[in-house]
Amino acid sequence: MKANLSLLILLFVSSLIISCTPKTDEIKKIENFITVNGNKLMDGENEFRFISYNIPTLHYNEDEFEFSQLHAYSLPDEFELRDVFESVSQMGGKVVRLYTIPAKIDFEPEGTPTYVLGPNQFSEESFKTMDLVLALANEYNVRIIFSLLNNWQWMGGRPQYAHFRGKTKEEFWTDPQLIDDFKATIKYTINRTNTITGIPYKDDKAIMCWETGNELTCPMDWTIDICRYIKSQDTNHLVLDGYHAIDKRPVREGSIIEKSIDIVHSHHYEVNPIEFIENVNRNIEIIAGRKPYMIGEFGFVATPAIEQYINKILETDIVGMLIWGLRAHRTKGGFYWHSEPLGFGRYKSYHWPGFSSGIEYDEANLMALMREKAYAIDGLTPPPLPKPLAPELLPIEHAGKINWRGSAGASSYDLYRSETENGRYLQVAYNLSDANTQYFPLYNDKSVEIGKSYFYKLVAKNSAGESDFSNTVGPVKIESKALVDNMQNFSEMYFCSQSIQIETDDDRKFKEDMYRLSGNSGDEIIYFVPGKINSMQLYSFCSEDSNNLSFEISNDGYNFTKIEVTQNSYNNGKGDYGYWVPIAYSFNKASKSNYLKIKINNDTQLSRIELFYE
Repeated sequence: MKANLSLLILLFVSSLIISCTPKTDEIKKIENFITVNGNKLMDGENEFRFISYNIPTLHYNEDEFEFSQLHAYSLPDEFELRDVFESVSQMGGKVVRLYTIPAKIDFEPEGTPTYVLGPNQFSEESFKTMDLVLALANEYNVRIIFSLLNNWQWMGGRPQYAHFRGKTKEEFWTDPQLIDDFKATIKYTINRTNTITGIPYKDDKAIMCWETGNELTCPMDWTIDICRYIKSQDTNHLVLDGYHAIDKRPVREGSIIEKSIDIVHSHHYEVNPIEFIENVNRNIEIIAGRKPYMIGEFGFVATPAIEQYINKILETDIVGMLIWGLRAHRTKGGFYWHSEPLGFGRYKSYHWPGFSSGIEYDEANLMALMREKAYAIDGLTPPPLPKPLAPELLPIEHAGKINWRGSAGASSYDLYRSETENGRYLQVAYNLSDANTQYFPLYNDKSVEIGKSYFYKLVAKNSAGESDFSNTVGPVKIESKALVDNMQNFSEMYFCSQSIQIETDDDRKFKEDMYRLSGNSGDEIIYFVPGKINSMQLYSFCSEDSNNLSFEISNDGYNFTKIEVTQNSYNNGKGDYGYWVPIAYSFNKASKSNYLKIKINNDTQLSRIELFYE
């Protein structure tokens, strides 16, 4: 009897294992190192080609613009990394390129995260983030082009290595000490053992290749020395020459004949799309089929031009191309944002699957095209999009500050509310976007009633359908309501001076805020709420760290009284982008007034106001 019972249990457990194990054709596994066969890349016996994205912040965010933060850098967490890999997978991407190993920037505050702390000094915490990047790349079957050095100061690169030793960036290519310092970074990285997978980087098949660096203006002898050094440390992976072959600057003959270089590439940001075709054809002629050739960066032109570019790739032996650039959802809600300096239409980093916030550069249509072509390069038709996974509603401190972690591939969200946790939930908002607001809570529930408590949940949507419900958050006790103005239009204002205008340029200087208000000295803005104001938070940017605003309140709209406010400055200097000074103004005192007047005294731009009332 015991034997029969044991057999039954064994059969039952076996059936569970079989039913829970994916079918063989559903299992994704990176089995091979990418190799070279003539001018082709190979994944085992199959040719390897790709249409995908640069993800400059894959391992290191340079766009953390929470208003009170004094620097723009952070390490992505697992949610953010899974979001970006899931997005790439949904788009059919097989390769992504990260933007170099950051080095400590001298003018950033102490404690700012980075990877290279000094000569042969490395941040274990940061490299554990890189460990997670590679672990997830394996899980999602996405290869990494691993760029080792930045030619420019962004995130820290060649100028920072030189600064460590008190030398100039021009000396980097020839000074033996600086070259040895960079080789120490290469050695450390290649020989690091992943703390998650236990796999040394040099044995990790998720790495497609090592790139010597980003847009390196280096002499040929430096490139040869570094490429040969990489090969001495790692015999498994390919090496990509990171020379700055851009637009009319061609690839180098020396890179094609050097045996330690496996792949060459070029970057393209031509204003006239015809010049892209001319310059790529010139590079094809120079390479003459002797090595694999890829387009490492391109973009900032209209969608018809992008389609022409990709079709050019499909009809040639070019192994692949990577558009610039993709940013992920943010763990604190919404997306990361990054303004780009080239092209028409205020280009931003792309956000999958494309949103109305990117309508100026045709984001949704462009990303649909990229997905179509990512499959077409392998002769395939894109499969149907999956329904989004459930989003995560973040804790709600006030009904005027509702925020959530978005779901990869979701185009919109519906918000539901109930007065009891297990009661009937009614839809209170429809087709919300998490790509309209930068670095602030995403939604203000205006329809709440003071004195009541509510529970919230939401669903994510796309063309394939709806997700399951998110987690439930509540009870949220309503002690006040909110007027929230993100300055996208004039609809929330009671009155403003005629010279007040909406600013939409130079967003990078203003923590990537896409819409701000500006005016002249003496201009006024008045807000009215149907209740009594009890607190306010106003976020602004000033050209100088000074008191540029004053505030008055009124209970009849005629007679105003000046009020004292608290002013907090988050000034960390101009940085790399000429940042304006973030200044927050606040007061927290019950009043009998329902009008608030803001007077502009000097050069300032208003970002967002949160006005709470009973």
